[in-house]
Amino acid sequence: MKRIAIIGECMIELNGAPFAAMHQTYGGDSLNTAVYMARTAGKSVKIDYISALGSDAISEGMLQRWQQEGINTDHVLRDETRQPGLYLIQLDEQGERTFMYWRNQSAARYLVRHPDFTQIENHLQSVDMVYVSGISLAILPDEDRQKLVTLLNQLANSGVEVAFDSNYRPALWKNANEARACYQQVLSFTNLALVTDDDEETLWGDTSSQVTLDRLQRTGVKKVVLKMGSKGCLYTDFSSKAPELIATTPVKTVIDTTSAGDSFNAGFLSGYLTDKTPREAALQGHQLASIVIQHKGAIIPTSATAEINFNILS
Repeated sequence: MKRIAIIGECMIELNGAPFAAMHQTYGGDSLNTAVYMARTAGKSVKIDYISALGSDAISEGMLQRWQQEGINTDHVLRDETRQPGLYLIQLDEQGERTFMYWRNQSAARYLVRHPDFTQIENHLQSVDMVYVSGISLAILPDEDRQKLVTLLNQLANSGVEVAFDSNYRPALWKNANEARACYQQVLSFTNLALVTDDDEETLWGDTSSQVTLDRLQRTGVKKVVLKMGSKGCLYTDFSSKAPELIATTPVKTVIDTTSAGDSFNAGFLSGYLTDKTPREAALQGHQLASIVIQHKGAIIPTSATAEINFNILS
């Protein structure tokens, strides 16, 4: 059984109209991927979530729900002085979303300087893969971010695979140059990059998928999945063959694309870590994402994903 450690932040989500009824749940790119991996891989992959929460009732409730999903939470640190971050989603009459965030003092932001973080450093030596996103890095204070990048480099040098989703959010960085410098470091030791065409165009000014793949190859990345929405994805292993286009079946009615990329990553990584071919893994990611975007919210009901049969993919 392979073991993956997913590093990041999960926040409290409030969904609704200001000064009216609000629905409370939780979400975050890395946690979304962890949840959907647990549902996809079952007991075939051991999933550790690496983060920090408070000691409040909401933190405890979130932790219990992650455990119910099958995620190992032994390495979620508890911070007595901080709570989870918070974000508010508002929908206008056309269904367009706007977000407001309160996360600057979240427990997860200070994960790396937690007094027990050395326990996590030691544990990460024993996993097969570490997964981190651009958001996981962006929320950290500068010094902590560099410490985490250095740790990831050390892990990569010791044989742990590093998977990186660039997931670029401009508002989380001081400027694009800061993000590019950080990404260049991480990509230099990344085994598997999971990137999105829109993000690559925004951050790097890429004008085509080939430009993106050429740039990533120059950084030292070994394998790339380039996600292209309804067009599917490109997979390439720079050590072997040309990029392969793996198409997806377009979804007629899209309700909410919040976790489209996160759920694709979950499906792909579940296949990748259970020795499926890249094509099978990508089709698994496509199928999972197509279900998720037909429901509202980052994490959809378990019943909506329970009937997916990944064994029929070819």
